[in-house]
Amino acid sequence: MRIKITADSTCDIGEALAKKYDVEIIPLYVVMDDKPFMDLIEINPQQIFDHVASTGKICHTSAVNAALYGEIFAKYAKDYDAVIHVNLSSSLSACHQNAKIAAEEFDNVYVVDSLNLSTGSGHIVLDAAIMAREGKSAEEIVKFLEDAVKKVEASFVLDTLLYLQKGGRCSSIVALGANLLKLKPCIEVIDGKMQVGKKYRGTLNKCVEMYIADRLTGRDDIDYRRIFITHTAETNPELVKCAEEAVKKYGSFEEVLITSAGCTIANHCGPNCLGILFYRK
Repeated sequence: MRIKITADSTCDIGEALAKKYDVEIIPLYVVMDDKPFMDLIEINPQQIFDHVASTGKICHTSAVNAALYGEIFAKYAKDYDAVIHVNLSSSLSACHQNAKIAAEEFDNVYVVDSLNLSTGSGHIVLDAAIMAREGKSAEEIVKFLEDAVKKVEASFVLDTLLYLQKGGRCSSIVALGANLLKLKPCIEVIDGKMQVGKKYRGTLNKCVEMYIADRLTGRDDIDYRRIFITHTAETNPELVKCAEEAVKKYGSFEEVLITSAGCTIANHCGPNCLGILFYRK
């Protein structure tokens, strides 16, 4: 059985993993000065950060519309036994709704709500691709994924609240207080939505190590098969190295995958954001 896996660009698995697992990535749009750009195709995160720094204006993101989903699904539905698409959480974007509308035109297209973002969705995408290679049926894969989404643990630490504040997801007073106190908040994905968790204080590297220690130690419910370290710290390799060392110190994962977040996630989180994303048992 031949099954094609597709996913929103927000899954953040990166070009190498997408190629390795034969996943078609469908880009969301980033709107800068009223002009739309395709995520990671026509724009990159550094361009967003430079724009905010020079103008003080935040960019906006736009969901994939049903028409584009329909074009992608049509491309594969006729040549494959099935197409399975993994979406960004339906609580965070209209992507899932639009993909479901497009899928209604086909009898072999399945749409899965990851209830997550970034490589929280990426875990679901990779498992779908692995099962497709193993020859599992579409129904088997979809059932597995719908159970798996409940086990993904996704969180990340922000270096700045500026981007959430400018995007209307955080008040100016809260952002000012956090910046004055040098607080680095942890954002958790719970039931498909973002919530503020523990707040860390100190240098960013120190906060990241404390955050990783908190997430990985004293637990017996972690699935050590795979972990993602996903970040917007392309110009801060020391931060990424710090996180990788902490993951290896506090966990014993069989596979540690490091990826850069795409423009959609970067636009909301800003530079030097870093998270660890893994499965619970």
